[in-house]
Amino acid sequence: MQTRAILERLIAFDTVSANPNRALMDYVAGLLAEAGIAARLVPDATGGKANLWATVGPQDRGGVMLSGHTDVVPVEGQTWTRPPFALTEDGGRLYGRGTTDMKGFVASTIAATLAAAKRPLKVPLHLALSYDEEIGCMGVRSLVDLLQGAPVRPAMCIVGEPTGMQVATGHKGKVALRATCIGREGHSALAPLALNALHLAADFIGVIRAVQARVAAEGPFDGDYDVPYTTLHAGKMSGGVQVNIVPNSAVVDFEIRSLAGVDVAALIDELRAGAEAIVVPLRDSFPEAEIRVERLWDYPGLGTPTDAAVVRFVQSLTGANGTIKVAFGTEGGLFDARLGVPTVICGPGSMAQGHKPDEFVTVEQLARCDAMLAALLDRLEAGLPA
Repeated sequence: MQTRAILERLIAFDTVSANPNRALMDYVAGLLAEAGIAARLVPDATGGKANLWATVGPQDRGGVMLSGHTDVVPVEGQTWTRPPFALTEDGGRLYGRGTTDMKGFVASTIAATLAAAKRPLKVPLHLALSYDEEIGCMGVRSLVDLLQGAPVRPAMCIVGEPTGMQVATGHKGKVALRATCIGREGHSALAPLALNALHLAADFIGVIRAVQARVAAEGPFDGDYDVPYTTLHAGKMSGGVQVNIVPNSAVVDFEIRSLAGVDVAALIDELRAGAEAIVVPLRDSFPEAEIRVERLWDYPGLGTPTDAAVVRFVQSLTGANGTIKVAFGTEGGLFDARLGVPTVICGPGSMAQGHKPDEFVTVEQLARCDAMLAALLDRLEAGLPA
């Protein structure tokens, strides 16, 4: 079955992270079953979402894992000129939500896996599809747990996030955090006699910005990234009921995207110290005053050495010479950090088109991905990588 036809079916499934992906996974498992490939589904607690794992070839060797996520970001609030959940081709572009991020790669890997079933592979090909990547690489963790207990793990992994088919060796790690600010409510006519939690939150955002300014000035730095230092970013602030009530609580959700080797715990300690410095002078009058910082979730960064075997191998498949690093996070950091599987990122399209209305991947990029995976099958049949 051709990649484009599979992609058309994948786009038709509305797998925004808030929705189930089981229908899509059942479709993929059905395609694989028709080719004689047994797929294992790893469901979540509800049964509405699942990861998928399938292997073609010998079971006693490491082989190459192709990894992609099946969830997409929402389309609400975006102005699309084409239906987001139907594949539309125009001018060499294939439009639809997820075409670039990252159902284009997923379709190509499914087509390659079906083709692999007809070939006498000496080294196995593994297909790993996940859910809930867009909300913090959450779904794949149960698949990682499964692989941790496997007798043989993949020898290397290609995560197909969009890189323009360049070989990417790294991305920053991320930790999502929340600051809960506690003040004292009151009537707005007597606002100075209360403690406005939104004001505390604003002051804490000032602390975040000050730490960011210090890191931007002092580093460390990695010039392979567009933003060559660790970043701190406040993404959401909420609190209050109505304008004539001084709010007694407010919440700031923020993140740290860190370079490899950065002591994130030390940055969090610095933020907590800044939060404490805000509330300590207030506690004589407002003993309940507090800014509590907690970690919500995180995923590790990826930092594969440019001379690693997986880098040279994937470069040989694509014809590339150099390497890049990407600004966005991927599941690759989990495969590397928790499983010890050397990983690179290489897939069709550009994240410049991702998460936007009229998202697209070009026909040319999809063809280049198909060519890379066809070359991969040739190597696996020949017994490479050893």
